[in-house]
Amino acid sequence: MTQHPTQSPQFFLTAPSPCPYLDGQFERKVFTHLVGDKASEMNDLLTQGGFRRSQNIAYRPACETCRACVSVRILAQEFTASRNMKRVLQHNSDLVGAMHNAEPSTEQYSLFRSYLDARHRRGGMSDMTVLDYAMMVEDTHVDTKVIEYRRRGPDTFITGKGQGELIAVALTDKMADGLSMVYSYFNPDFEERSLGTFMILDHIARARAMGLPHVYLGYWVNGSRKMNYKMRFMPQEHLGPKGWERYINEAVPR
Repeated sequence: MTQHPTQSPQFFLTAPSPCPYLDGQFERKVFTHLVGDKASEMNDLLTQGGFRRSQNIAYRPACETCRACVSVRILAQEFTASRNMKRVLQHNSDLVGAMHNAEPSTEQYSLFRSYLDARHRRGGMSDMTVLDYAMMVEDTHVDTKVIEYRRRGPDTFITGKGQGELIAVALTDKMADGLSMVYSYFNPDFEERSLGTFMILDHIARARAMGLPHVYLGYWVNGSRKMNYKMRFMPQEHLGPKGWERYINEAVPR
């Protein structure tokens, strides 16, 4: 593996490419490598500064003509679930989530493949092989966890990893001030369960139990309908020119 300096990280800028969220826009990203014994500390600082992690790369938008991407974090200790969210929790009360070290499995990849084929057939990850998936999970120098959500049947006793039907998976970084949801996916046959919402609610509960103040959701893209779901988890903070500021959108139904 290529070694990179850990004392003074170098930052790089990508070339412009079509934005996957807003038609007619072009995105650029600034990025750096997260390696070495200071990687976790650097990941914390960069995440608090609006970066996201993908494998051993930390990146954030650096678009020339657009500022639609806004970093979002939920205030976990203040969060109260809406009636709809309580129904989602009840609907998924037969699921048990277990947190493990960042280790891939063929079972995870099978679920991941089904999710991509059903939801993101033309996306940038659509051609990922099992080795690509393994790299996505394992190529990390920070405190990364895999949370597996399994369904309990009438004759199933959840004892740990590998027990029960795997329904959803979240790849999550544990940081000093919160949990950062790196990537999540689920069985597309269970869309009525609102599993994306359920996993966010579960992360909020885990952050509260750990005494952590935040759940980082990545970017809300103003103008992108598929990103609007992030606005439902209030209260939350957005990262702006003055730093993290509380944001409450009263127009969004709870």
